[in-house]
Amino acid sequence: MRVAVVTISDSVARGERQDRSGPAVAERCRALGWQVVSTEALSDDRPALEKRLASLADSDSIDVVLSTGGTGIGPRDSTPEATAAVCHKLLPGLGELMRQKGSQANPRAVLSRAVAGICKNALIVNLPGSPRGAVESLDAVAELLPHAVEVLRGASHD
Repeated sequence: MRVAVVTISDSVARGERQDRSGPAVAERCRALGWQVVSTEALSDDRPALEKRLASLADSDSIDVVLSTGGTGIGPRDSTPEATAAVCHKLLPGLGELMRQKGSQANPRAVLSRAVAGICKNALIVNLPGSPRGAVESLDAVAELLPHAVEVLRGASHD
């Protein structure tokens, strides 16, 4: 599976803070045997984020876009809204599962507004911005993602 990892953080994009969640997600993807095609950091700018997510999803080289960050309740957190705006099908069960499993270790996980959906030819999944939360959320849905991509490509649901 070919994956793009996008860290959404104003401070990381400006170079004021080191990105820890993006590399943690990329490392976990590689451990799962997935190919990390690209990694990047973007600011919490919704129009630019929508444009970039759509561009990545339209690429023939990406199956899944994993975003990390911007899923909280802060004033600049707009990743779920940007994701929902570019997706033609939402997959609410993935966000629900990530929150449910995450809340077992950290009650604050229920404050994540992460969403997932289908945009053009790719699956987009929002993960929290903390390295631990991002990897735990990815682990909560990791076994489902290859099947989702296969079905997106035309395979049967069986």
